[in-house]
Amino acid sequence: MPVAIVTGAGRGIGRATAVALAKTHRVVLVGRTIHELEETVSLCGDHATILPLDLRDADSIAPAAQRVLYTFGRIDVLINNAGFGKLLPFAETDRRTLDDTIAVNLAAPFHFTQAVWKPMIAGGGGVIVNISSMASRDPFQGFSAYGATKAGVNLLTLALAREGKPHNIRVHCIAPAGVETALLRTIVSHEQYPTENTLSPEDVARVIVQCVSGDLRHTSGETIFLQK
Repeated sequence: MPVAIVTGAGRGIGRATAVALAKTHRVVLVGRTIHELEETVSLCGDHATILPLDLRDADSIAPAAQRVLYTFGRIDVLINNAGFGKLLPFAETDRRTLDDTIAVNLAAPFHFTQAVWKPMIAGGGGVIVNISSMASRDPFQGFSAYGATKAGVNLLTLALAREGKPHNIRVHCIAPAGVETALLRTIVSHEQYPTENTLSPEDVARVIVQCVSGDLRHTSGETIFLQK
């Protein structure tokens, strides 16, 4: 059975994606909050495994990927979904916030992809899907750090898709507008961004699955912007 790693799998887009992929893959659920990961496992059935991990700790990522490879013998799919963002005016964005935003949104996808790259080559190929954001081209005011890191994800996707093509590795990027998640509601209220204008996590998960094994598998290198 093919193996898919999903970061930020405890809730939102990550949870919805894990549930969707569990129909055809063994899913490895990465996140910091164990009880949330356990809730995702209960929705995935027998094909889910928890891998607690704080993606801000770059040194822990490669060993975690090695544990997956040792346990299952293969890594076929990586969904770089975990995200971090605070809505702060530029002048009030402190170094800790900037460092955490870069670590989770940009450095972690880089390091995790690097950790699975050689195993994917050895296995004959693989699929990586990076979750970006509409903020990478049209950010809320106060989202300078978040938007900048997500723009970096878009470019990283293109660069890796070109390097991966000779090895049968596809790299895709999904950049949704507002998604009805806990992260969104820490940033904007329902009055500012009504629920009827947001995407659901399941909407995004469906597009991710299409990149992995459906009609969008030919979009390697592209950033697909989603808006309701």
